[in-house]
Amino acid sequence: MTDSLQIHAIAPACVLRGHGAWVQALPHLMALGQRPFLLGRSAATDGLRQQLLVDLERSGAHPVASQGFRDCCEEDLGDLVQEARAAGCDALIAAGGGKVLDAGKLLAQRLGLPCATVPTSAATCAGWTALANVYTPAGAFLGDVALERCPDLLVFDHDLVRQAPPRTLASGIADAVAKWYEASVSSGTSGDGLVQQAVQMARLLRDLLLLEGEAALADPSGEAWVRVAEGCALTAGLIGGIGGARCRTVAAHAVHNGLTQLAATHGQLHGEKVGFGVLVQLWLEEQLAGNRLAAQARRQLLPFFRRLGLPTDLEALGLGGATLEELRQVCRFACREGSDLHHLPFAVAPEDLLAAMVGATADRQMA
Repeated sequence: MTDSLQIHAIAPACVLRGHGAWVQALPHLMALGQRPFLLGRSAATDGLRQQLLVDLERSGAHPVASQGFRDCCEEDLGDLVQEARAAGCDALIAAGGGKVLDAGKLLAQRLGLPCATVPTSAATCAGWTALANVYTPAGAFLGDVALERCPDLLVFDHDLVRQAPPRTLASGIADAVAKWYEASVSSGTSGDGLVQQAVQMARLLRDLLLLEGEAALADPSGEAWVRVAEGCALTAGLIGGIGGARCRTVAAHAVHNGLTQLAATHGQLHGEKVGFGVLVQLWLEEQLAGNRLAAQARRQLLPFFRRLGLPTDLEALGLGGATLEELRQVCRFACREGSDLHHLPFAVAPEDLLAAMVGATADRQMA
């Protein structure tokens, strides 16, 4: 550890969470701007966004709804910048899933506007973080962008989030569980006190999700749902904020990034691909580093993921008919220079990763 200057964008300036949080947030949103640009994407949440527009108008705001947003890609972001400027918007509200939230944060930074995030599911912690993932218009991962700050306001309204399909919470659980399996490898021996604390928070979060994840999915009205949903959407973001760049993602997210290069996986959610990536990472640790704890962890996670309905093999990810060359394309991207996969404490070549992906697939009877 060094005592050099570290810059952390740790958390949103204000977080409102709980029942009715959206209504309680309206005065705060009005303080950010009178003409907010409301960014959204999914047709499934269009009715929800229309209600948000009505609520904003009733509060005296003059919101502008975005048009034609497909993905968090440069082509769309450029159009949205022009759209928001032409409308004279003075704030940005991103209401949706991870890609909408990432695009909203990045757009707000480019426009120099205050930003509010309103997650409509607990599938990711994107509503919290000072980070945005950028994709191609076709949905293939390109890279991530570190942002200057976290959102000015995060509104985690339980009533809004409960409307999301259960699959999104299961995906969020897989994404949040990955925090421990990645951070413990990349940062477990760090001498930095904040990083140590972030790693331990990731362990506690994993334990909570393993204990209460199934109960949360079984009863969205229960207390377990609140703890699990907030763990996925809020605590996971706080871990990244406290840990900073030194508390890194590793192979699980690298596998996700590689999988997005194939269109057949685009129907799978972010956390679903990350969860499979966790299993692949543990296989690599077991086979290439002789880590028995990794083997034990994989035996624990496989049945847990299956009970949550998460994909645990290539076929479930939509790649049952993938060619060997397509799988190699995934592995080459995941192992490219600068990939997070290389934060593993041992070398991994594309052929090693391919063996791990197939090995995870072959272990269907492991549980």
